[in-house]
Amino acid sequence: MIETERLVLRRWQEKDREPFAALNADPEVMEHFPSTLTRERSDALADRIAAEFDVCGFGLWAVELSGEFVGFTGLSVPRFTAHFTPCVEIGWRLARSAWGHGYASEAARAALEYGFGVAGLKEIVSFTAVVNTRSRRVMERIGMTRDLDGDFDHPALAEDSPLRRHVLYRIGAGDPR
Repeated sequence: MIETERLVLRRWQEKDREPFAALNADPEVMEHFPSTLTRERSDALADRIAAEFDVCGFGLWAVELSGEFVGFTGLSVPRFTAHFTPCVEIGWRLARSAWGHGYASEAARAALEYGFGVAGLKEIVSFTAVVNTRSRRVMERIGMTRDLDGDFDHPALAEDSPLRRHVLYRIGAGDPR
């Protein structure tokens, strides 16, 4: 468990599944993903996230605000091949009610500290669709720098998808945060 000034980042619990499914069914939250998720697909994602902790020793932590699940933030290993893989990625997904309060940046900074400190990582990346300005701002707020030569077409997205083109951000263990 990781505690910040306002948040708790923790392993997933059964009670997280319902609010996670609601978050994944929200078209605004999922605007920069190929589609919203059904409850079944959301539960399968929660299972994969939980299992990654056992494999990697880190993962996408459930984020709590005042005891309520509001999304996830943490570290994961991308399951696709690209010019920058293998790597460890930092990511987040928060309910709309948690937007605009600095929670994503606060939780991401804590995840970076864990990654560089406890996990001993040398570099962490993040990527998103070019049009996802909210996530790009979080990446910049936490000290990540865009790799101008790193933009790529996400291999899991169709060639005609407006979300296919992605930007790549990086941060090293010694970089200012």
